[in-house]
Amino acid sequence: MIILGAQISAPSVNALLNSIDLKMAPPIAVRLRLEIRAVVRFQFAKGTKCSVIYREVVENYGEHAMSMTQVYLWCSWFKDGRTSLQDEPRFGRPNTANNDWSTARVDELIKVDRRVKLKEISLKIDIPKTNVYEIVHDKLRYRKVSARWVPKMLSGEHKRQRVENSQIRMNRCQQGDETVDVGPGGDHRARNKLFEHLITGDEIWLHLSTPETKRDSMTWKHLSSPVTKKFKVQQQK
Repeated sequence: MIILGAQISAPSVNALLNSIDLKMAPPIAVRLRLEIRAVVRFQFAKGTKCSVIYREVVENYGEHAMSMTQVYLWCSWFKDGRTSLQDEPRFGRPNTANNDWSTARVDELIKVDRRVKLKEISLKIDIPKTNVYEIVHDKLRYRKVSARWVPKMLSGEHKRQRVENSQIRMNRCQQGDETVDVGPGGDHRARNKLFEHLITGDEIWLHLSTPETKRDSMTWKHLSSPVTKKFKVQQQK
C-alpha cells in the first residue's frame, strides 16, 4: 500500500486507520494528519528512532509533514501506551469564532461603536482576541484608519464670537482710561484701570479642554468608505 508516496505494509496501516471510529468521512486535511500519525506509530513500533521517523515523514509528505517536535511528542505518547490517533477531547467552551453568529455579532459591535477595540470585542462575546482579529480583518474586511488632518476652518459662528470677544476687551480698555499726575513735575499720563486688576506670577498653562489625538480618532472602515476629515486643533489655554 502506498500512502502519499510512503511505502508501508498494508495490514499494519489499515488496521490503525480502521480503528478510528468516525461518524462521517473526515476532511482531507484531517485524514492526512491521521495517516501521518499512523506512519509515526508504525515506524515507532518497529523500533525506528524518532529522528529517522521525522526525516522519512518529511521526505514523503513534504510540506504536509508534522514538525520534529510533534514527532517526538507522539513517540513519547506511544511509548506511554497511547493507541488512539485522534486528538483528545477538549474541555471548556468550543471555538465559535468562525461561525455566522460570531461574525454577525462582531459586525454589529463595530457598527455601534466604530472605535471599539479588539480586546473589548473579545470580552463582550467571549472569544479569543486572535479569532476576533481574523473575523474583523479577514472576513469583514475592516481596517482601522485615522481621520485625515486638514487646516483649521472657522465657521461663521466662530468668527462672529471672536469679533465679539475682541470688541468687549477693546471697550473695557477704552472705558477704563483716566488721566493722572505722575511725578513731581506734574506730568500727566494716561492710566488704564483695567490693568490694575491684572495679577502677575509664574506662567502656568491651564487647559480648558484636551482635544483627542489623531490616534484617538481611528475608526473601523472598509476600503471603499469615504475618508473622514478632522480639523487640526491644539489645547486651549
